[in-house]
This record gives sequence, structure tokens and C-alpha cells, in this order.
Amino acid sequence: MIIRDLQQKLVDQQDALLSQQREILEQQRGMYEQMDVVKNQYGLLSDTVKQVSFQGLQGELQSYFQSHLAGLQSQARSHLQKSYAVHKMDADTKVMDAVGEANFPRPLLGCPSPCGPDEFCDFQRDPPQCEKCTMCPPGFFLISQCSSTADRMCQDRDECLELPNICGERVKCLNTPGGFRCLGVSEREVEMGVCGHDYFFNPELQECQACSDCDGESVSVPCSAVSDTVCSQSSESRLSQSWAANVVVPSARGSGTNIFQGLQLNIREKESGDLLSNEAGQVRFLQHGLVWLDHNFALKHSCRNFLQVGMRLNDSQEEEGRDLSGVRIEQPDGKYFQGVSVSSGVEVEPNHTFTLLLKSPNQHCNQSKDLHVYDVTAPSLSLLWLSHDTGAVAMTAQMSLLVHYQTSYRPTFRMTSVSDPYMISLTHDSRGVRFTESGVVKFVLQQALYSMGHTCIREGFSLIAFTNRNGTGVEATQAFKTGVNYRDTSITLSGAMGVDSRDTLTFEITSPSQCNIRYFGDSTGISMLSLIWIPSAVSSALTATVCRTGLPTGAVRNKPLLFQQISSDTPQVHLARSGEPSSRKNFIFHERGTANVALNLKLIHSCNIVKLTLQKVAGRSGQAGPVAQQVSGYMPEGSTWASIGLRASFQVQNGTAVYVTLDCIRGRVNQITHEGGTNISILWVAL
Repeated sequence: MIIRDLQQKLVDQQDALLSQQREILEQQRGMYEQMDVVKNQYGLLSDTVKQVSFQGLQGELQSYFQSHLAGLQSQARSHLQKSYAVHKMDADTKVMDAVGEANFPRPLLGCPSPCGPDEFCDFQRDPPQCEKCTMCPPGFFLISQCSSTADRMCQDRDECLELPNICGERVKCLNTPGGFRCLGVSEREVEMGVCGHDYFFNPELQECQACSDCDGESVSVPCSAVSDTVCSQSSESRLSQSWAANVVVPSARGSGTNIFQGLQLNIREKESGDLLSNEAGQVRFLQHGLVWLDHNFALKHSCRNFLQVGMRLNDSQEEEGRDLSGVRIEQPDGKYFQGVSVSSGVEVEPNHTFTLLLKSPNQHCNQSKDLHVYDVTAPSLSLLWLSHDTGAVAMTAQMSLLVHYQTSYRPTFRMTSVSDPYMISLTHDSRGVRFTESGVVKFVLQQALYSMGHTCIREGFSLIAFTNRNGTGVEATQAFKTGVNYRDTSITLSGAMGVDSRDTLTFEITSPSQCNIRYFGDSTGISMLSLIWIPSAVSSALTATVCRTGLPTGAVRNKPLLFQQISSDTPQVHLARSGEPSSRKNFIFHERGTANVALNLKLIHSCNIVKLTLQKVAGRSGQAGPVAQQVSGYMPEGSTWASIGLRASFQVQNGTAVYVTLDCIRGRVNQITHEGGTNISILWVAL
């Protein structure tokens, strides 16, 4: 019986040895296949090396792969000898020894578990382990796909060979890893886009580099002529995010509608992500959150009475939706361009759609002949998205309107929505908004009116925002509007400022004593207050006005404006001080985040076109590029002052700087006021 048990154990042990030998043979076969793959890769890379004529690199690679192949062959021979040694083992010793896996010969070294679909087994590591397949960097193309035993192989794209005239016929092109260099090209030519589509100019390397691909992530800052793409993380893990787009008026032939019924403006931007999608000229939101929207619009028209540009939000269950805001543009008989900005803050949910509409109160407006929109170079629509994790609160209120013919009008409000009534409420007289805790408030007030009297044209009227603290009112910001005689128009003011607990925000519209004004509103948002309150822990605000001295006058061509800071410094942003580079010109950010800028400028000029541009510098040594732009035309006949302003949201990094330039086309700037209608406010929110 003992002998039979020992014989049975011997049979089992021999079967185990045979199965182990089969495994060793399979591993050897896999090793030979791997050696073939390495040989093929070496041959392919050798051909590539020969093409680029790197003789020294070819010798190093050849010796490397030969030593690698020799190592694999010696490893295969050692394992083959081990497999033969199994047959020569003493049977009696194996019979008496305990049978177990620990005494079997070790298999060929490999990854402990099968690698994933986008992974490969890296045999260069000790022990081997699965690694993520390498992505081809910008400016390289794929020559070998990633497999279970080998990484992906990429090769530099020779732009000079593929596009012979990429630098021009007389400029020599030099290929570089991931890009190319145009020898002898000036920085001004680079700013004009000499690098071409999907390339940007790297000032540190002085060469054109391929724009980065976000590889499934959303794009927070798209690639420009002087800066690379900035990719953003998932919006679910972010506190804030920005997005910008161009807006165009559809052609009269293909629109199928007219301005009287309501013309949808086309929102065009190719970048979408997990925050929103841009389809059919409108925006569809994919995430919960609060959104601040700004649209800069400039046109001239001959439509009777006025035109009205507005924002609308549609729920999936609402066909008509609700109007968020609207600004009226009076009739100037098509003589000059008028620049207006329309803004709103609102809470959004997935599948809410946002549209921009242009309306006329009557049918006496031919879209193709009477409408001329100024095509600005920067995106005209921008949005700032805030996660609910910020603790922000949104509120909207309509004006409670009666007929007023007064020199000073303090509007009263009727709250229409608020996401947290504990944090934000109206005062007892409904003329102000009270805040329970300290924070930063971003607001916009848009008031439609009808003015009568020539003094309205000469002196105009102002919309002023006040903060009231402990019974004392302090002017926070102000916007100026040129008056019109017997015309419908709108005045609007947007800004950002810090508030303390129990502070209130109130407004006042001032006008000349002999200027009769009727204030009115309807359901289209033309007389609406919209604001978002953000806790101080994740936000800050800065306000400034232009300097008393050093203001540009005369033939002004793209001159930067100098500012003086009104509010105290914040850790996130400050105005460059005396002694620093770009003193009083640059607003410098010190922390990554999302910024919103609202700018108002009051001036006297004789320019055919006044152009205001917000420029952003990506780094301390980077090139500037436009973030937002607004234009305005001639001053109305008989008026003393004119105004122009813009609003925009964008991403910032540590070291990002912004500044403002003024351009007067065919004319001169006579005066810019440093107060009472000229100011800038900057809101910063953490990412």
C-alpha cells in the first residue's frame, strides 16, 4: 500500500513536471515572438534614423538593440537549460520531497497580471510591470501602435517638408522637434498669425509649436497665435470655469425669420466639453451651477424706433422659455456704430438651452439692408460658470415701475428668484439688496427708458451703484449714457465689489433737471437686476479708475490706459505699482482661477470708430492677445460726453496680466474723465 501511494505520487509529480515543461515552451515561444517584435521595431527605427541621417544615433541604437537581443537570447537559453534539467532530477528525491508549487521552476519573468487595453508590459523594469501607453506629443505622428508587449512609437512631423511655403517664399524654414522655426521673422509678424492654424509661437524657444490636444478634457483657454491650449479638469471637481464664443447674425436669405418676430443670433465655438455643448447656434448646459453671461454687441441700424438684444433661457419643458435680460439700442438713422453690453446671472440645470435674440418692435426693419454688425477680433460672448460647491447665491429682481419724470430716480425692486433667501433679501423699502454674510457680489442692472428734451442729449444721464454700511452710502461704481431726444434706449451698469455682513446695495439714476424721462419695463428683462454673491473664501474683487495724468489724447492708436487702484490689494490680483514692470498698466494675477472684467469709459472724441480692447498676457515674458473688444462710433450731435464699455470672463494663471488699449480711427480723443463714469472692476474666483 505504501509503495502504491509512492508510485501514485510519482505519477502525479511527473504529470506536473510535464505540464510545467509545456508552460516553459509556451513562454519560450512568446519570448521569440517578442524578439521578432523588437527586431521589427529596430528595423523600422533604423530606417527612420537613416532617413534623418543621424549616424551617431544609429550606432548607439544598433548597439543598444543588439545587446538587448543578446540578453533576451541568453535568458531564453538559461530557461531552456532549466527545462532540460527537470528531466534529470532524481526521481527518488522528488518522491520523498513534499510536492508543492514552491519547488517548481520559476516561470519566465513577465507582468504579474494582464495589462489593460491602453497599457503595455514594460520588460525594462525589474520586475516588469504594466505601463500606460505613451501619447504622441503635439507635432509628432504615430508610426507604431501600442501592443501588449511594446509601447507606442511616434515620429516628429517635418512641417517644412509637408508645407514648403509655410514661412513664405523668401523665409527659410527650420524643422524642430514638435514644431518649426521661421528664420528672420519679427514678433509683429508672429502676432499676425504667421505660425498658421493649430500652431502657436513659443517666445522662449523662438519657434512655432503645435497646439496641445486636451485628449478628452475640456478646453479652458483655446490655442491662439501666441499661447498654447490650456486644458481644464472635469467641471465636477472645479469651482469655476469660463467659456467664450463668437456671435454672428444669420444671413437674410437663410435665416427664415425676421427681426420683428425675433432673430436668433448664431453662437459659434468649436470647443465643447462636459460643461456645455454648442449646437444649432445655441448653448446647451450639461452641468448644474450658476452662470454669469456677458455679450458685447456693436451695430448700426436704420430700423424705426429701436432694436433690442437679449438673452433667453429655455427649460426642456418650456417652449417659450424666459427672458433673462435685454438692452435697447436707439435709432441713429444708421449714421454710426453703437456698442452695447448685455449681461445676466442665472442658475442653470442640465438640458437648459441659452440663446441670444435680436428684436424689433415693428416690421419696418429690413435685416439685409438696415443692419450692419461690427466684426470684432475677440470673442463677443463669454460665460463664467460657478459650481454649487462655491456656496454662491443667485438672485434676480424686476423694477417696480411707475411713470417718473424726475431728475433723480431710485428704483424699487420685486424679487423674482433667489437660490438662498437667507443670504440675500430686499430691504424694508424694496430699494436695496441686503447681504447676510461677507463676500463678493457681481451684479448688473439694466433699465429701459424714454427720454425727452435736448438737455438729455447734451448732458446725458448716469446710473450709480452705492454700498450702504452702517447708514453711510458710498459710491461703488458708475456708468454714463449719452441722452437721446424722444427715443427709447437703455442704460446698464455691471460691476463687482466686496460686501460685509448687513451691507446693502442700492442704485440711482441721475439726469439733467430739464430732461424728462419715463422709466418702464416688461417681461423681456429690459428693466432687471441680476446678481451673484460668492463667499470671500473662494473669491475677491478689485476696482480702479483711470489715472488723473498720463491719459491718451489726440491721435490715439492702440495706446494702453493707465489706472489707479481704488480698492485695497487682494492676494489674488493687484495693479502693478511704481517701480514694477508695466507700472499702472497691468493688472497681475497671482493665483489660478477664473476672472471677470467689467469696464466703463467716459470720454470726448471725434473718432469715426473708438475701439476698446482687453489684452491678456499669458506669462511674464509672453505675448499679448485680445480677450474682449468693443467699438463705438461718432458722438451724437449736440452731446458733450460719450461712453464705451466691455465685459468678459476668462481663465487666469499665476503670472497672467491684463491691460486695456484704446484705439481711435480717423479722429482724435479730446478728454477722458478719471471719475464719474470711468472705472474697471475685476472679479476673481478660485478654480
